[in-house]
Amino acid sequence: MLVNDSNSVSVSVSDSNNVNNVDQDAEQEEKHFRKVLNTFALYKSYALSANNRRRTDYYALSERHRALIPSYLEVLSKVDQAIIKNHLVLKQILADSRLFSREDKDSFHPNLQCDKDSSTQFQITDFDMDKLRSTIKQFVREWAAEGQNERDAAYKPLLESLMEFFKDVPVEERPSIRVLVPGAGLGRLAFDIVKQGTKKLIDRRIKTISAIGIAFYFKQRVHQYEIYPFVHSFSNIVSSEDQLRPVYIPDVLPSSIPSGVNFSMVAGDFVEVYGDEQYNDQWDCIVTCFFIDTAKNILEYIEIFHRILKSGGLWINLGPLLYHYENSPDEMSIELNLEQVKAVVKDFGFQILNEKSIQTTYTSNPKGMLKYLYECAFWTCVKQ
Repeated sequence: MLVNDSNSVSVSVSDSNNVNNVDQDAEQEEKHFRKVLNTFALYKSYALSANNRRRTDYYALSERHRALIPSYLEVLSKVDQAIIKNHLVLKQILADSRLFSREDKDSFHPNLQCDKDSSTQFQITDFDMDKLRSTIKQFVREWAAEGQNERDAAYKPLLESLMEFFKDVPVEERPSIRVLVPGAGLGRLAFDIVKQGTKKLIDRRIKTISAIGIAFYFKQRVHQYEIYPFVHSFSNIVSSEDQLRPVYIPDVLPSSIPSGVNFSMVAGDFVEVYGDEQYNDQWDCIVTCFFIDTAKNILEYIEIFHRILKSGGLWINLGPLLYHYENSPDEMSIELNLEQVKAVVKDFGFQILNEKSIQTTYTSNPKGMLKYLYECAFWTCVKQ
């Protein structure tokens, strides 16, 4: 098991070596953060409006049909209350959002108020709201006891492979191991790696709506926040109790990272940040989970992985090939099948050590009637 000497490394929430890279795109990043924050602020009004549409549809029924579902309006009222409780958690995130504005610290005011007219300026769309609703469900996957099965299926093989590869490294040298986790989502995989004692850097992709820097917020106590992740859809629900059940986060404290561990975050598109030559031969290990299919050009991702790894460095991957830009008419998208991907991995100079298929769900409702089961490709390979 990897053991960390906490006295030999230092805590960090940003990588100063990357400040120049991030600042080059500061205007775009600032615009994106504002859009994210406005999406968070508009959540309650959008969600309540969608739920109110169901009331309108209910009253459009005949009196005889309404009489057959006497509890329907009561359920809608409970959904309203759940939405408001979700809003309170998002409001906590907005309250700390000034941490992420480097220049105008008053621009992200904790009492940020938005209405639907302001969404035009920031082009808040139904897609943005859907991403936010997905983020609320991702809290369950990453920071709730209910997400343990998904985490075990996806993260355990990654962690076990990491520990196995570095098991012969002397304990006193293990703090120098550098692990990169691109597309870290809400940070649980990176947190679990750091808890195993490896030194690492989290790459946060700025082009997804997420609870930015979640470790800053959930730091007081376990089960501090109550959320209702399954109230946004009435499809594939067995009972109202299942739909309205609360989930308590976090199941562990993100702030419990051992003192002295180098645990850093970088905001930016993976290619834009790590495409720079200063990162050549910098990393001992790269861990990717549900990430490589986020690429517009998957070959570029693999090429960068090879370039930034040290000679003999390890790349561990798990995920499907659900290409995010496949049906985006205005975006480039290169989609390769699994056999083609593995051929490219070898052509770029990786030696595949181990590969298999692993079945897992992703942000599924454990009590829902529909679960997408991914047949994920898992491999470990080394840079030759």
